[in-house]
Amino acid sequence: MEFVYVLLAVLAFGILILVHECGHFLAARACGVRVLEFSIGMGPKLVSITSKKTSTVYKICLFPIGGYVSMAGEEQASGEPDALCTKPAWQRLIIMAAGALTNLLVGALIILLIVSALPGTRTGTTVGRFSDVERPVSSYDSGLREGDVILSVDGRRVHIGTELDYEIMRRGIRPVKVRVLRDGEEVTLSDVNFPTFIEDGQLMGGRDFYLTEDDTGFFGIFRQAFYRSTMTVRMVWESFFDLLTGRYGVDAVSGPVGVAGAMTDAARSGVWNFLYLVSVISLNLGVVNLFPLPALDGGHIVFVLWEMITRKPVPQKVENLIHTAGLLLLFGLMILITGKDIVKLFR
Repeated sequence: MEFVYVLLAVLAFGILILVHECGHFLAARACGVRVLEFSIGMGPKLVSITSKKTSTVYKICLFPIGGYVSMAGEEQASGEPDALCTKPAWQRLIIMAAGALTNLLVGALIILLIVSALPGTRTGTTVGRFSDVERPVSSYDSGLREGDVILSVDGRRVHIGTELDYEIMRRGIRPVKVRVLRDGEEVTLSDVNFPTFIEDGQLMGGRDFYLTEDDTGFFGIFRQAFYRSTMTVRMVWESFFDLLTGRYGVDAVSGPVGVAGAMTDAARSGVWNFLYLVSVISLNLGVVNLFPLPALDGGHIVFVLWEMITRKPVPQKVENLIHTAGLLLLFGLMILITGKDIVKLFR
């Protein structure tokens, strides 16, 4: 049974890569760009098929840590009408962004499915009864009351229970300002204290009260899915910022091995937990690939935007050199992170 969970995790990760590359592929074909190769995975080729109609080589490689779509005129200038470099900048922008946007769309659709199927998870921001567990610090002692509709935490607007939990977890490690709607009037509570706990070596804030159920109608479901998706996207950006500022160490970063391990654990705990983690990873892939870094989609987008603004493209050799350097650094980082994940497996 353990093998089945591992296989399911690897399969799901491969599908998310496939979804990403399909976004690039479909956008390229729609813009009339000839696709040379469509690869799932990196490294040695396991199997390949060549299309007789388009001459595109479809292949699966050994290491499921990425993939790519190779297009005519991508690496060097070409005068062929179906080459990427001959297409207008706006079309190249769409092609470069399509993979990440497809991951974001798929992640949001999975969250919509989960929210639709599990009505008990659709909570709002209205405070229900407080927990009976005795704690040294309580938000009730800080002025929060049953029936309060929480509008913001530390200045960050919250719309649903999941957003509220995230903001408390992130910002509730110290006294924060909480704005609530009480008896039809907005009230600001200063220095609200939440209980704290430590998880994976990180200090986090915790909610010490129950939440009431949110709107369970058609629009309520879409509202929940929308704000859960946007919260996850924001969470990825903020986690990256936390990594740069030192709030989280490198140990908090996981590569394909760590992700597969987390997905295996989620598969053991049930289908909905597994699907939620798949949605988070899909949204994560979408956001990270839009980072303006060399070798990532965001790096390519930066060069296209530069051309659109200045009306002058960056020389192809210079762009290729920057992306190659970025790719080498990315692979080096991936090797380090993967090594760390493997070491964790044997602890």
